[in-house]
Amino acid sequence: MTGNSISKITPVILSGGFGSRLWPLSRRERPKQFLPIFSGQSLFQKTCERVSSQQFRAPLVISNQDHRFLIGEQMAELGIEPQAIVLEPCGRNTAAPAALAALMALETDKNAIVLLLPSDHLVADDKEFLCAVDAAHAAAEAGQIVTFGIEPSEPNTGYGYIKLCEGAASVRKVDAFVEKPDLATAEEFLKDGNYLWNAGIFMYSAAAMRDAFLKHAPDIWEQVAKASNNARRDLDFLRLEEEAFAQVRNISFDYAIMENEENVACVPTDPGWSDLGSWPAIWESMAKNDEGNSALGEAIFEQSKNCLVYSEDALVSVVGLEDVVVVNTKDALLVAAKDKAQDVKKVVEQLDKANRPETVQHRRVYRPWGWSERISEGERFRVQSMMIEPGKGLTLQRHIHRAEHWVVVSGTLEVTIDGKDELISENQSVFVPLGARHKLQNPGKIPVRMIEVQSGAYIGEDDILRV
Repeated sequence: MTGNSISKITPVILSGGFGSRLWPLSRRERPKQFLPIFSGQSLFQKTCERVSSQQFRAPLVISNQDHRFLIGEQMAELGIEPQAIVLEPCGRNTAAPAALAALMALETDKNAIVLLLPSDHLVADDKEFLCAVDAAHAAAEAGQIVTFGIEPSEPNTGYGYIKLCEGAASVRKVDAFVEKPDLATAEEFLKDGNYLWNAGIFMYSAAAMRDAFLKHAPDIWEQVAKASNNARRDLDFLRLEEEAFAQVRNISFDYAIMENEENVACVPTDPGWSDLGSWPAIWESMAKNDEGNSALGEAIFEQSKNCLVYSEDALVSVVGLEDVVVVNTKDALLVAAKDKAQDVKKVVEQLDKANRPETVQHRRVYRPWGWSERISEGERFRVQSMMIEPGKGLTLQRHIHRAEHWVVVSGTLEVTIDGKDELISENQSVFVPLGARHKLQNPGKIPVRMIEVQSGAYIGEDDILRV
């Protein structure tokens, strides 16, 4: 950021959505923005780092409540302290968080400048992106709502477009927002030269955004204000008031504000951006061999071209195929032609109708204390691996229908059973009888790894009575 800038920017990171076209890797309880598939970091973490320099204030994160512990954990790994983690009690599209971002920024600075950005986009060139933010800063301070348009590299039909007015300035006036086109129209857009991909990233003064909502969608501003005024603290999170937020109109920011507002500008930029909304987009972002093949995990390609393999726990061989995606997780396998990859969401729809768990969570489920991963399950038993982080544990509870047997693989575990405390360490085990009050705690400095064997007439997750 140049030295002429007056105020720091408040980055507001939106973390919602599921990413159904990236199934079976993306699930509702751990969607694509939290998956560590880029050099061990998630897209959410890369977004946080992108806005962590001196030109920015501490980030404000707006998320649905199911991902609150993932957000806290991944920000802690980076050593980034958020301004707040605000939890939406239900999904209300993107207009609501845009209003909330302006409202909360105004509470601390009447001249606040907000950068609103999704957490699940890939930006390959952070320097170029920050140059675009720098270019937008003066326009935002002057009261314009600034969007960032990506210079198109192909006639892509998966993105909305921004039509710019004629000119060559670094910040240009927007003529119109255009819905996702068909291929012929997208090809015409590319030839025209004044059409950019709509990245869904916006920068604005909080006061200007308040005025835009009061002009075009006052009902949204009013209900979001009610939900915020009645919000309550819960550990490190701020929970919006459920009843008021449920009455917020469910509409996108583009429809509610951007398509109605005249004072809109755009910064054309090319920072190596992708919304990574499908498996072909993942393939495009990855390094490839001479035949155009890419792999995350172990893979062998024989007489195959332009293929993508993701595999968690098995060697995958692809023979004699072109333009194919293979995604292998511990409980689901996807094989798809790249030109049909958009239809993965139809598979998800079928699974949802059948109430299958494969769209909700992986075998490894993340908890506030660590994670558990199902190994095997039968009619009267379940075996799972568990990791408990240092200083964390499971609260006092008991089960009506099952007993449990714990075996410590590494670390030291403090166990309380019916009021009796015991330390057990590597290669030691303990038995918890049916109905016994018990809790677990990791008092050490390293994670505890353990195996849990549950057995009984009923082993459902809801057989827990917390004391």
